[in-house]
Amino acid sequence: MASTALESTTDSLSKLGIHADFAASVPNLQKNLRLLSAEQIELARMLLEMGQSHLFENWAEPGVDDEEKKAVVGALGWQISHNGIVARLNSSYPGGLASYIKTARELLADSKAGKNPFDGFTPSVPKGEVLTFGDNNFINFEETGVREAQKAAFVLVAGGLGERLGYNGIKVALPAETTTGTGFLQYYIESILALQEAGYRLTQGDFQAQIPLVIMTSDDTHARTIQLLESNSYFGMEPTQVKLLKQEKVACLADNDARLAIDPHNKYIIQTKPHGHGDVHALLFSSGLLKAWHAAGLRWVLFFQDTNGLLFKAIPAALGVSAARQYHVNSLAVRRKAKEAIGGITKLTHADGIFVFNEHLFSLLVVHNCQLASWLLLPGSYLRGALTETFVHSAVRLL
Repeated sequence: MASTALESTTDSLSKLGIHADFAASVPNLQKNLRLLSAEQIELARMLLEMGQSHLFENWAEPGVDDEEKKAVVGALGWQISHNGIVARLNSSYPGGLASYIKTARELLADSKAGKNPFDGFTPSVPKGEVLTFGDNNFINFEETGVREAQKAAFVLVAGGLGERLGYNGIKVALPAETTTGTGFLQYYIESILALQEAGYRLTQGDFQAQIPLVIMTSDDTHARTIQLLESNSYFGMEPTQVKLLKQEKVACLADNDARLAIDPHNKYIIQTKPHGHGDVHALLFSSGLLKAWHAAGLRWVLFFQDTNGLLFKAIPAALGVSAARQYHVNSLAVRRKAKEAIGGITKLTHADGIFVFNEHLFSLLVVHNCQLASWLLLPGSYLRGALTETFVHSAVRLL
């Protein structure tokens, strides 16, 4: 029977164009190849080629922990579902795991060598619109923004838990203020509904447009976000207005050689983590929502984070600035004091005349001493994929 299984495995490898000795350097994998599907074997070969042999070094003999062995490779790339074989980690990153590992190694090597990607650039303060809360200019922009909100969609990035705050639940369930205990998600939804109603009154439309709300969740927050919405009747919003998009996780790295990290308590489990807020842009594109919004005549996508209670005090005016100035991307910020420990938005000009906006150091807060600043970050079309980093508290124009 062992001979038959070996012959079957050899035949499978031959059909894939893989020599049977490809796993000779990792005997524990070679012994267990018969457990894996053709696709899993192909993925295992790629992992060996990418220097990930440690994933298989401690595998048990055939007949022991067989389901766990198949699960570790399944978690890395292939999973059987009602739709057949679907990619997970291997498809959650452009170019798959090979590209993920290759890019990680390059970035880690650059970091170790002390390379600065901004060498040759000179920073300067980008031009923007400075608003003073409550003056005529602010009020005029605010009225324009309320009208424009009828042609906007809101996107909430809410993949995190409140552990750092000593809270075991999802952050959007935290109270936004202590007087009534209203939670952040309730406050956000009620604010969007208020904008929806105000815009309808201003535009005197024939019907009240529903402003879409998208919430990006993670494995940690998805189920609890649904439970929070359903148990509170979506806080007054129509369930059809709300769309949840769950970001996939990526493999954790164990060292500067970008070796994938194994769970210290289970040799068959690869440690994973959420990929970051930037996933929201890929999810909006792949879900088809951008095309649907564009076809429906929407002009703006507004991104915001899970715990910024002051944000909606400024969104209408900021959206008004975007419309009046015909900005493609516009982000809310506050003036940064020298040496203040927050990120910043800066214009970087290279000696050859090329300029970019620094998209890596962001800590975008709203309303500080009643001063607001709206900054144009990056020209270009969102639908062409111009945005690759996290832009929170931003208005993006759909072209």
